[in-house]
Amino acid sequence: MDRLLGNYAPHLYALLRIVAGLLFAMHGTQKLFGWPGDGSTVELASMMGLAGIIELVGGLMIAFGFLTSWAAFIASGEMAVAYFMAHAPQGGWPIENQGELAVLYAFLFLYMAARGSGIWSIDGARHGTRVAHTDTRL
Repeated sequence: MDRLLGNYAPHLYALLRIVAGLLFAMHGTQKLFGWPGDGSTVELASMMGLAGIIELVGGLMIAFGFLTSWAAFIASGEMAVAYFMAHAPQGGWPIENQGELAVLYAFLFLYMAARGSGIWSIDGARHGTRVAHTDTRL
C-alpha cells in the first residue's frame, strides 16, 4: 500500500493544499463579504477584519501555491491566535470549545509551511520544477 500511495503522494498533497486553501479562503469571504452566510460582515479595520484578509488572501495563495510556505506560516499563526483567544477560554478541550477546526488548520498549515508548495503550484512553475519539494513522503 505504501508503494501505491507513495507514487501519488505529490498529487494527494497538491489536492490537500488546494482544497484546504479554498476552504480557508471561504472563511475570509464570509467575514469580509458575508458570503456564504447571512450577509453580515465584520469591520475591515478590526481584528476580525484582519483575520478575514489573512484567510482570503492567504487561503488563495495556499490554494494556488504562491509563496505557500510564507502564507501557510502566517495562516497557522492566525489559527493558533484564534484558538487561544476565542476557543480556549470556553473550555479545556478543542472538542468542548468548538476549536477543533482552528487546531486542525493551525497544524495543517504549519506542515504546509515546512513542506512547501509541491506540484500544481505557481511556485513550482516559477522555479522551473515539477515538484517544488523532492520529499514525496507524507
